[in-house]
Amino acid sequence: MTRIIAGELGGRRISVPTKGTRPTTDRVREAVFSRLDHAGDLHGARVLDLFAGSGALAFEALSRGASAATLVEAAAPAVRVIQANIADLRLKGRATSVKEKALPFLGRTEGTWDLALLDPPYDIARDDLAAVLKALAPRLSPEATVVLEWSTRAGEAPWPSGIEAVASKAYGETTVHYGERVVDLDGPADGSVDA
Repeated sequence: MTRIIAGELGGRRISVPTKGTRPTTDRVREAVFSRLDHAGDLHGARVLDLFAGSGALAFEALSRGASAATLVEAAAPAVRVIQANIADLRLKGRATSVKEKALPFLGRTEGTWDLALLDPPYDIARDDLAAVLKALAPRLSPEATVVLEWSTRAGEAPWPSGIEAVASKAYGETTVHYGERVVDLDGPADGSVDA
């Protein structure tokens, strides 16, 4: 079990998958959401939680004022936990669970988001993460914020064209990278690169 730190659902406990995920620590979640709160990135935001695990990041965002969240997770046991948490927290209608891998989801969706939260497995290949981030860029609203939690040993985030690095902060084995959607008025608006 873990708990939602603050907001309308503050103190509520949520279930976590018994294996196969790495829940974000309370310390890191508090730091991330304090920054997002301070920047005004949460109020009314449409949130995308990729590699959602238990859904803790999306639920924290909803608790602190986000309007809606889409939680994308490929592992069936984790999806069942997410769905149970949505029901327990009475978030049906504000939180949507999708059982799918991140890259295929981004390839087929037509949604756009104001805040994207990514907590991929630490052993994800750099090229695979880069492909997800490249597919994510055109699905973001202008000036959307991207938060990537990744292994400190992995180095800098592989931000694509269309997402600009803003900051990063290490918490032991975890580094949180922040990016912002930027639109190049001279280039393609879909985040692609001219050949």
